[in-house]
Amino acid sequence: MKKYLILALILFYALPGHAQLFGKEGVVNNPNFDMQRFSWGYFLGFNTYDFDIDYKNYVASPATGKDFSVDRTIGFNVGLIGNMRLSDHLDLRLEPGVAFNRINFQFTKADSKTFREINSTFVHIPLLLKFSTTRINNYKPFVVGGVSTSLNLSSNENNPDDNDDGQFRMTTNNYYYEIGFGIDLYLYYFKFTPSVRGIFAINDEFVRDDNPNNFYSGNVDKMSSRGVFLNFTFQ
Repeated sequence: MKKYLILALILFYALPGHAQLFGKEGVVNNPNFDMQRFSWGYFLGFNTYDFDIDYKNYVASPATGKDFSVDRTIGFNVGLIGNMRLSDHLDLRLEPGVAFNRINFQFTKADSKTFREINSTFVHIPLLLKFSTTRINNYKPFVVGGVSTSLNLSSNENNPDDNDDGQFRMTTNNYYYEIGFGIDLYLYYFKFTPSVRGIFAINDEFVRDDNPNNFYSGNVDKMSSRGVFLNFTFQ
């Protein structure tokens, strides 16, 4: 998450005329933008995912302290935004999009044959409430929270093969809660918004292997994904 915050700050300070955003006598861009009942836009961004794993009997690996090793990578997000103004400080937002990512996953108590490269493509649909401060010149900070659902197009849920055959399986339909923060920057032609958001799965996403006692399934009580999204919105 620290990398994402640094990237957002660098991008912000690279914007032309950023000094006007905080200046006392700066030109106010798009002064009536937020008075629209409905507004639309799109977003581009990055993500990183891993798993939150609960064990039936926790016996840590001496090397890693965990039964499973999970390595994050950087993925990509793209999608659309529909915003409905509810009041001066509250908006309802629908942000359907697609997220691509990869997780490197391995059971730490066995040999290299247990390594899995989990490539996922999610159709991600959040419904969010956005709570904003009063606008000051050309910027307005906010916090956002809500719920979401996703369709994992790479889940392998109905694949008859399991980990004994080299296939890692996850549920197709998943549910999350989300919380984050960001800042609206009012530029001359449009509104630009960098934001950071955490997503946390509610349901168990791990499809158990046919052999319930193997080292992949036997000790897992629940496995849920969690992630961090860094989005750049244009409205």
